[in-house]
Amino acid sequence: MKKKLIVKGMSCMHCVSAVKGGLADFGEVEDVQVDLEDERVEITLKEELSDEKIRLSIEDQGYEVVEIKDEK
Repeated sequence: MKKKLIVKGMSCMHCVSAVKGGLADFGEVEDVQVDLEDERVEITLKEELSDEKIRLSIEDQGYEVVEIKDEK
């Protein structure tokens, strides 16, 4: 299962590391891909993880989650 996000405020590799590091704390997360240019984050999950937990993890790093969509 995948989730695709639009995240504002990311501008460098430190931002990528911060987002990936925050999400890596969740055992449900299998992989995280970040596209700085398009302000997109794609999360591959092993099992369900709530959008709220994902949003809080990223916003705790100082970024704004604009949208979260489930992908199949």
